[in-house]
Amino acid sequence: MHIFRSMQCYFMKSLLSASLSLIAGVFAYSQDLPQSADYLSKDFHKQRRDALRNLMPFNSVAVIFAYPERVFSRDINYVYHQNPDLYYFSGYNEPDAVLLIFKETQYVGDSNYNELFFVRKRDPQNETWTGRRLGIEGTRSKLGFDKVFTGEDFDSICPDLSKLTVVYEELPDDISDNNDPGGLYNLYEVFKRKANIPPGANEKLNADLKMISNYASAAYLKYYINYFGIKMKNYEAYRNSEFIKQIMTNPDSAGLEKIKNQIRQTIKISGIDFYNQLTNTLREIKTPEELTLLRKAVFISSIAHAEAMKAIRPNISERELEGILTFVHKKYGAEEEGYGPIVGAGANGCILHYEENSVTNVKNNMVLMDVAAEYHGYSADVTRTVPSNGKFTPEQKAIYQLVYDAQEAIFRLCKEGTPFSDLDKKAREILTAGLLKLGIIKDEKEISIYYPHGCSHHMGLDVHDKSNYGSLKANMVITVEPGVYIPEGSKCDKKWWNIGVRIEDDVVIGKDTYELLSAQAPRKWEDVEKTIKERSILNSFVLPALK
Repeated sequence: MHIFRSMQCYFMKSLLSASLSLIAGVFAYSQDLPQSADYLSKDFHKQRRDALRNLMPFNSVAVIFAYPERVFSRDINYVYHQNPDLYYFSGYNEPDAVLLIFKETQYVGDSNYNELFFVRKRDPQNETWTGRRLGIEGTRSKLGFDKVFTGEDFDSICPDLSKLTVVYEELPDDISDNNDPGGLYNLYEVFKRKANIPPGANEKLNADLKMISNYASAAYLKYYINYFGIKMKNYEAYRNSEFIKQIMTNPDSAGLEKIKNQIRQTIKISGIDFYNQLTNTLREIKTPEELTLLRKAVFISSIAHAEAMKAIRPNISERELEGILTFVHKKYGAEEEGYGPIVGAGANGCILHYEENSVTNVKNNMVLMDVAAEYHGYSADVTRTVPSNGKFTPEQKAIYQLVYDAQEAIFRLCKEGTPFSDLDKKAREILTAGLLKLGIIKDEKEISIYYPHGCSHHMGLDVHDKSNYGSLKANMVITVEPGVYIPEGSKCDKKWWNIGVRIEDDVVIGKDTYELLSAQAPRKWEDVEKTIKERSILNSFVLPALK
């Protein structure tokens, strides 16, 4: 009854507020959402909510928060980027919001609902500075929700969640209280109280341990050790965990498997585990609407790489190449890049996530360009490695061909039923044999020195998209990105030093074969050299000297 009275009061206040707004005309939502056929429809988002509801356990609720805003410089925020899950299930693109999706219809008096959405309220003064907000009415009409409220009413409207299985993403622990009753901090605090999450409960630790039990392998153990080393410095729970202490001893494969089995027997499935399993399962398979957007994102990115090849020359800078790539993205209407652009010449190409892009003259080096567009929320991921002077040296060509051969072998595995882990196994097999033949390594165990990453990941709303990473299924979209990186000082002939090659392409998995999405970006070394010889109109774009 308490919840019912609260909702009655709220509906009366909403009705009065709406009437006053119509009279004043101040709060009228005057701008439609983009009408391009490319944008996902409210029906798409509703179907995704229904699909989640079908997978959820009995008597449960999924709780999905907006991502926080982040400070760029003093009183300037970064361009806002929504939590991909909240966008996936709602289409909402503003901060300070929380969506509740119930498995079963909830009945309160003569009212019922199976979802509640709490969003930012309209604020004409702030909207003058930071842009229009959907508010309650906009969220209802544009996104198709029925029960919509402002965040300020989350406490009074949200029911007691403690008797439900609460499925939710791990909550960030670095959001400060800005004394806004509708702000994200307050939404988190109210949620934790409504869901009866005990103070100090460290589900993040349990989620990390579950990750270890499901995915950790000896080949990548050093990355987990580094990650947990940082966590142990900052959090007592990590320092006190016996499992973390065992992992930090750098166990062999048998020892790691023993730890993983102990974790499985000890750590119970949590709301975070449920959340990850459900959202991974949904988002790893792309719908036809999502495939349309991904094909366009990859096409845009591939054309950009081809144009960068035409424009490259020895006296170009890394940042100018980045600018050419991102200009093409914007020319096609892509809103953002899917990740920080990586443009590394020579030795910089051996730094996996090099993002400074600060070299002003690439000289006669090869340049590794890992740059791709985000189009209407969906990210491509394309990498090409090209000689700035238009001609691979014999050593560069040998490494490039080896990486290309590995990629071709992996493509043949890209079909339904292939275990995801087989892709990286094939990459390591081909690259190991090639580096042994070239005399760069003497033992197959040395492959991880020159090939330190995995060869594939899923793509979608996140460039490293959600997935359970089991066997491949039709309509998954993944990258294929083997690479070889030989930094200066490596224990091989100096003629190989500072050669870094990665070729990364995006594919749709089919029943019996694959669809290569990034074919417009030349891959064969002969085609790369041929494309570099083509004239670029951008080479004639000369600006006054900067003095």
